[in-house]
Amino acid sequence: MTASLKKTLKTVLPIAFGLFLIWYSYNSTSEEDRKQIIYYIKEADLFWVSISLLMGVLSHVSRAIRWNYLLEPLGYKPKIVNNILIILTSYFANLGIPRSGEILRATALTTYEDVPFEKGFGTIVTERVIDLIMLLLIIVITFFLQTEIIIDFFKSKGFNITKILLLLGSAAVIALAFFYVIKKSTHPFLVKIKDFVNGLLQGVTSIFKMKNKWAFIFHTLFIWSVYIGMFWVIKYTVPETISLSVSQLLVAFIFGAFAMTATNGGIGLYPIVVSSALTIFGISSVSGDAFGWIMWISQTLLVVVFGAISFLLLPLLKRTK
Repeated sequence: MTASLKKTLKTVLPIAFGLFLIWYSYNSTSEEDRKQIIYYIKEADLFWVSISLLMGVLSHVSRAIRWNYLLEPLGYKPKIVNNILIILTSYFANLGIPRSGEILRATALTTYEDVPFEKGFGTIVTERVIDLIMLLLIIVITFFLQTEIIIDFFKSKGFNITKILLLLGSAAVIALAFFYVIKKSTHPFLVKIKDFVNGLLQGVTSIFKMKNKWAFIFHTLFIWSVYIGMFWVIKYTVPETISLSVSQLLVAFIFGAFAMTATNGGIGLYPIVVSSALTIFGISSVSGDAFGWIMWISQTLLVVVFGAISFLLLPLLKRTK
């Protein structure tokens, strides 16, 4: 398989998969259910949708400010406005080509702020590691808050406590064995992995050595609190989901977070997995689908509109580049 074909498949397959899921979701619901879902979407309270969108904007601004805390120790301090435009442009790019946004983000930072590509990209990788740690932390917290429900869900899928513990234990043993082999191995490929992991660890630990570490931690907590908040307020747009607690919504939030990485911006998959998570708490598939679609449509429109505007504004604000 040629490199160009691999690149094309990486671009086309996630989009095709997302479109297939939309088709599947449409055909797996009855006409009456589809009418009800569309009704909920049309009648969604725009006040709560607007609050969710506002929170989304605040998360992008906070991320732009936080980015400078990683760049300052390297000797760079881009304009916050440029950071915001670059971030929104990168999210817009990710809707078309998976993971292209990170490359575009580092390239744009080089073009408009003269930050070397490798340094800018290194800060982006560090951000991603921090975000992954935050997601894992939310998963752990959610598991403890909803332990009984989650265990019952796995039981309904054919798992029991013994199987779950064996699965977790096996994963832990495999992970430890993998890290041990990497640490001791001199194989060039494994050495590269070890260097990459060490680089990530250094990037994470460097946070505690930076001048504005507490501000960085504050913005990290703020960003993820806003992510949860923009998800939580959408519950007020569908009558059946209003009674859901934060801990219950966190389960659906986690499902949705993984869906966002599986297809371009969660296209097709996001509403399906969010709806599936909400059914655990007795929410009907119709209300769950409506909730998922309202959340996905509103946030995707935010990225499309502001991302496209940012894409056009960036070169206009820096014509000399």
